[in-house]
Amino acid sequence: MARNLLALALLAACAAGCGLVDAVFDGFKHAKAVENDLVAMVGVKPAVAFNWHNGRLTSVTVTFPSLLQDKPLHELADAARAAVGKEFKQRADDVVLAFSLGPSETSAVQADPTQGKNLP
Repeated sequence: MARNLLALALLAACAAGCGLVDAVFDGFKHAKAVENDLVAMVGVKPAVAFNWHNGRLTSVTVTFPSLLQDKPLHELADAARAAVGKEFKQRADDVVLAFSLGPSETSAVQADPTQGKNLP
C-alpha cells in the first residue's frame, strides 16, 4: 500500500512538473519571438528575459546591446511593449526596457588592483 502511494505521489509530482516545464519552454519560445519581432522593427537584436509567478507573467525585460541613437526612446518602448503583448499572449505586469552600456570607466588611481583575481 505504501509503495502504491509513493508511486502515485511521484506520478502526480511529475505531471505537475510537466506543466511547469511546458510554461518555461513556451516562455523561451515567446522570448525568442519578441527578439525576432524587435529585430524586424528596430534592426537590433535585444536580449529578452521573463519572470512568471504562479502562472502570471510578472515581468519581461528587454535589454538592447547599446544605446540606439537613431530611435527615440518612446518608439523603442512602444515597440517592446507591443512585441511582448503580441508574443507572450498575456499581459505582463511590467515591461522593463534596458540598455547595456559596457564596462564602467575608472581612472588608474581608482581601479582596484585585486579586481579579477581570485583571493582567499
